Amino acid sequence: MNDTSTEADTLEQLLARTAMGDRAAFEQLYRRTSPRLFGLCVRMMRERGEAEEVLQEAFISVWRRAGGYDPALASANTWLTTLVRNRAIDRLRQRREDARVDPLELEHLPEEGAGPAVHAEASEDYLRLRRCLEQLDAKYSRSVREAFFTGATYKELALRAQVPLATMKSWIRRALMQLRTCLET
Repeated sequence: MNDTSTEADTLEQLLARTAMGDRAAFEQLYRRTSPRLFGLCVRMMRERGEAEEVLQEAFISVWRRAGGYDPALASANTWLTTLVRNRAIDRLRQRREDARVDPLELEHLPEEGAGPAVHAEASEDYLRLRRCLEQLDAKYSRSVREAFFTGATYKELALRAQVPLATMKSWIRRALMQLRTCLET
């Protein structure tokens, strides 16, 4: 058994115990995952204070919704990342006028030393995702980045790319299928 599967098993156990109201398990879960998840929040929100709020809101959701986690559907890391990402997207949509950021700029955020964002970027999952995004056609990659990192809707993406809405939906769908295939290999 390797370290990655051991960590995944540990996170699943911590989530199961959190679902039963175990505060110590929740604390351990937070300590093990918050640096990486905070890095994601910082990348998406671009403001440390807002990233902290998003992370806090996400962990409140983890506490309340841990019972809904199903290891047959996703790994604990994937479930937590999705929950945090969705919370960040909700926040970005609340401030829509500020969310009109070029997603390629997200690649060039300033380094903050050896903080959580650096650790998140160094993670194996991040590197695999980045490699897979780079393999996509440029229009697909840009659309996926904008959709997932800025919370842009299909309609907004279609307007920006000057393509019909159905075309944009197809691009995103194809890109996600290609990403899934790439990440599974």
